[in-house]
Amino acid sequence: MIDRHLNGKTKLPTIVRFLAALLLLPALAQAQMYRWVDDGGKVHYTDQAPPPSAKNVQKKSLPGGQGTAALPYALKRAVENFPVTLYTSDPCNPCVEARELLNKRGVPYKEVGVIDNDGLENLKKLTGATSVPVMTIGREVHKGFESADYQAALDNAGYPSTSMLPAGAKPGQIVKPAQKPAPAASAGNNQPAAAPEQAPAAEAKK
Repeated sequence: MIDRHLNGKTKLPTIVRFLAALLLLPALAQAQMYRWVDDGGKVHYTDQAPPPSAKNVQKKSLPGGQGTAALPYALKRAVENFPVTLYTSDPCNPCVEARELLNKRGVPYKEVGVIDNDGLENLKKLTGATSVPVMTIGREVHKGFESADYQAALDNAGYPSTSMLPAGAKPGQIVKPAQKPAPAASAGNNQPAAAPEQAPAAEAKK
């Protein structure tokens, strides 16, 4: 409440400052997010500025603070403790099913497109194979797609069984790394890059 003993000259600036502060609140609610690709081709979405070595850096403003700070507590804890990454290729029907499950459940995740030999090599280091889809939840790796297996793994990680995302928020960052330009072909080395296989069923390893 404004002090009744203040004179008119003091009241007006006080009210103006108060109203100006209210007008600034929507601007403060804008969450800055960065999309960038690391040396391994993995796409990252962070609220911190990427390292100098990052490629394809994009800065995005998300209205209403759609970073983890804006998420419900249970979902925020799951995202922070057990982040989800989905490795896919195209065409790949099991990859589509895995993506749809995560989207329907409202699980925030990042997707890594396995599109070249470097991506295949990184996938092989992670799983010991070159088949997709692969879902990682924290340090746990799930090869292939099995709906019941994915649901149980997400349950164990503490993800809500139904979407709790804020209105208008998209669960998945469906962005794949840009394909590197192919090197000039040399004699005896005209083989195309290998393609990832589609995994027949899901299995998990820690």
